[in-house]
Amino acid sequence: MSGRGVWLRARARLRRFPAALAACGDQAAAYGRCVAAAAAGPAELRRDTCLEEFQALRECFARAVRRIKLGWEGLGGC
Repeated sequence: MSGRGVWLRARARLRRFPAALAACGDQAAAYGRCVAAAAAGPAELRRDTCLEEFQALRECFARAVRRIKLGWEGLGGC
């Protein structure tokens, strides 16, 4: 069994990433702001500190990837 198909599928997913990120700019910015604020102080960044923002970004990415797969790229953000 060849691993070539795995790499082709991985490359196809990576090609969709910029479009998904562009569709989820607001959620990505909110998550980035949360992580930056949490890491700014002397305390360590802890797991689940920005869980709400991360989940919103993850859900947006999933919707955006579904739209891209179906050919609905032009329907706006999440």
